[in-house]
Parts: sequence; C-alpha cells; structure tokens
Amino acid sequence: MPTIDEKRVYTDNAGTETVLLATGLGVVSVSVSDDLIGEFGVVRRCEARDVATAGSLVAVATEEDVLLADRSDADVASDAATSTATQRLDFAETGFGPATAVGFDEKTLLAGDESGRVARSAAEERLSGPEGGERNESDGTAWTEVGTTGAVRAVEGGLVAAADGVYRVGSAGVTHAGLDDARDVDAEPLVATGSGLYKLGNGWMDVLDGPVDAVDAAGERGLAAVDGALYARGLDTERAADVGDAADRSGVPNERDDDGRSGAANGEDGDDWDGIATDGWTEAVLPVDGDVVAVTHGVDASYAVTADGTLAVRLPDGAWRYRGLGVRDVAAAAV
Repeated sequence: MPTIDEKRVYTDNAGTETVLLATGLGVVSVSVSDDLIGEFGVVRRCEARDVATAGSLVAVATEEDVLLADRSDADVASDAATSTATQRLDFAETGFGPATAVGFDEKTLLAGDESGRVARSAAEERLSGPEGGERNESDGTAWTEVGTTGAVRAVEGGLVAAADGVYRVGSAGVTHAGLDDARDVDAEPLVATGSGLYKLGNGWMDVLDGPVDAVDAAGERGLAAVDGALYARGLDTERAADVGDAADRSGVPNERDDDGRSGAANGEDGDDWDGIATDGWTEAVLPVDGDVVAVTHGVDASYAVTADGTLAVRLPDGAWRYRGLGVRDVAAAAV
C-alpha cells in the first residue's frame, strides 16, 4: 500500500486524484477533485480482479496476466465540458499468467492465483531497461515463486490473504500466520475474514464480527465492508454535517425513505457517521443503497464502492458525495 506521502505526489495542486477500480469491464479510472467526482472511463478492457498502487506504479490482476504501468509516464485525457481529466495508462504484460490478486511490498510486486501460487518480481525493472531507458520486457526480472497458499484473494505489504488464512512473505518463502478464510488484508496489519475483522496485537484480536470482504487503513483512518455495510474507525468516524442538509446545499443527489427522511440521516442520532473519532469501529451509513464491496483512501479523501458501481467519497468533517459509474463486478479500488 502506498504511503500518504507517495499518494500526495500523484494528487495535483487542485486536490485532484485518480481512483482506479478493478471491474468486470476492465480498469476504470475516475478523476476526483476534493469530494467532487468528475470524468471517468475504462483505461484497459479486461476482466480485472484486483488493482494495487505503489508510488507511480499500478498493477492489475486479470484473468489472463498481471499488468503493470507507470503513471508518471501516463498521458492525460482532458474533458473540456467538465474541466476534469483521466489518465491513459500504458499497461505491460508481465508473464505471470492468470492472477486473482496483486500487491506491493515497497517496490516489489507480488501476485497470487487461484491455485495458491505466490510469486514476486522487481516491478520497476520490468518497466525500464537496465539503464532506465526504453521499456523492454525481456530485460525485466523474471517472476520468482516464493511459495504456495490456499486460493489467493488479496496481497499487500508482504501479507497474503488466502482461503486457508493469512500468510507472511519472507526471504525464505511464505509462512502461515493464522486465521482462516481470509478475504482481504491491509499492511497495518488488518485481516478481513469470513468471521470478522482482525488486528495483530497479542495474537490476532477480533475487532468486528461478521463476514468482512474488504478493508483499508491509512494512519488513523480505516474502512471495512462488513456483510455489505460500511464500518469506519478513527478519523473516518468523525461527526459530519447532516447528509440531508449538506445535500440540499450542494445539490448532491440523496435517497430518501417513504417518510421523507434522508436514508443517511435515519440513524438514532440523525448523523451520517454514527460515532466519534476513537480507535473503535462503528457503522457508517452511506446516502445510497447497495452493498459496499471495495474501500480505499486517498491523501485526504475516503472512498467506498458499491456492488452496483456507485463511487462515494468523503472528506474529513464532510458529508458523503456520490456518483453512479454504471459498472458492475467491482472487485477492488486503489488510489
């Protein structure tokens, strides 16, 4: 997972950053300026199963191969009507074969597949020749298999979430580190499993119950998708203005119940974030329907994506804003 400082490099002075989604249609690039969702489009058509970033590097797991791009070399396609822009990424095949998950351990690219094969490669060497000249894929370092796990579901920061638990990737290979039915992992470390969300303390300690499909943390901020609902911790749980009032002021669309109340203001206290900034996790209510399937963080913004392809964004102390993208089969998100 890239650090906030690394992400800041790829956020311009106007506060615009690019959210990348792995979908059944392909890799979708979305331009977001502060909490305004702008231009979006498909930058690579494929069956994308996962997406990860590290500084300028972008990796995608697809049904055919692991793809790799350097966004510092990306062209920018501008939209005059909206004054927004999306990146055009030049993806290269890496020769891994069909993959279910990709991630970075600093600049080392890690990938895994449904059979449990886990391998590493020096990502930057794949995108340049020995002297940093033109790309020549034959010059890239070959994939080195580091071990076998259960079916691989997620990779990040030297951790692998697999069907039979979580693994650590080290110089000697992969080592089972406990748990079962791991579905996602954050380098903090946090592990999403079929029975709950776990953090590492005196062993694995459960912090949320229920099936957890996605998790992402950025310092004190944290988001998790628990049985389709969104949960948050730390700075992501600070109280915000009432969504209904904020939506009325900004013109942001807002779903309402039959009684006329905002769906996001339907909690006991009427706030769109139910809780205060603590180390605990509390449920957060989005102003849209649909199960949350992916979460990620930018420099300041927090993002959640629903199964029907709606992207929601929130800045600290702000209300959720959202836009339907019309894409399905969202598997992962990254900034």
